[in-house]
Amino acid sequence: MQSPWFRASFVLTLLACVASVTSSAATPTDPALVSAVGSPARSPTAAARDSARHPVEELTFFGLAPTMTVVELWPGGGYWTDILGPYLSQGGRYYIALPASGNAEEDAGVKRFRARIAAEKDRLGTLHETTLGAGHFDIAPPGSADLVLTFRNLHNWMDGGYADEALAASFKALKPGGILGIEEHRGRNDQPQDPKAKNGYVRQDYTIALAKKAGFEFVASSEVNANPRDTKDWVDGVWTLPPTLAQGEKDRARYVAIGEADNYVLKFRKPR
Repeated sequence: MQSPWFRASFVLTLLACVASVTSSAATPTDPALVSAVGSPARSPTAAARDSARHPVEELTFFGLAPTMTVVELWPGGGYWTDILGPYLSQGGRYYIALPASGNAEEDAGVKRFRARIAAEKDRLGTLHETTLGAGHFDIAPPGSADLVLTFRNLHNWMDGGYADEALAASFKALKPGGILGIEEHRGRNDQPQDPKAKNGYVRQDYTIALAKKAGFEFVASSEVNANPRDTKDWVDGVWTLPPTLAQGEKDRARYVAIGEADNYVLKFRKPR
């Protein structure tokens, strides 16, 4: 026969679980964010990736709000800028930290990005440009940001040898209580982490350790962008998979069927 203590303990545990699930499920989705993601002004190519990248769910998980000061690190082709720019244009402030000059491929990407935002400045709003790269870590005024976001960039900073400095810059830019959001390709736990992340994958525990080293508190993780079909043993690393498809037409159908990489989404907080 179960003791009264056991029954009470079980009930309290059950209630805690229910409360946790309810709290998670009750996180409201901002209609303005849904509208920004669903905008017909976004390119069909970008919108086609929404089913793999889950922008509404991910940005809601990070706690994005329209009046925030947000810093996006290395926006690449502008997938997230297309969403964040219009969303923040009325009541927020939006910093874009672009790669430092010196790498031909990155310089070309920055040139394309600048041309694009110049052509769409009325839609995207005001973007405050800063720089992130070796020797360049002033991504926003100290203590000014509510949210710093980076999507699939940590492996590049590891390869460049300044991942610690990039995370320290994020910590410096954030207000106390501010949030750092990291999305990255998930490395295998059964293999040691390459400190240069040459295959584009970073172990989740390694990322958490780096962020904690910079002073952050780990808040939560999301599996919204998980992909169990990604075995992470590709000849060209993560770039074998979409959208890069580094193997060209070789086994293309197979890689398209696998889809984009297995990605973790992590939320950290600067202590108050």
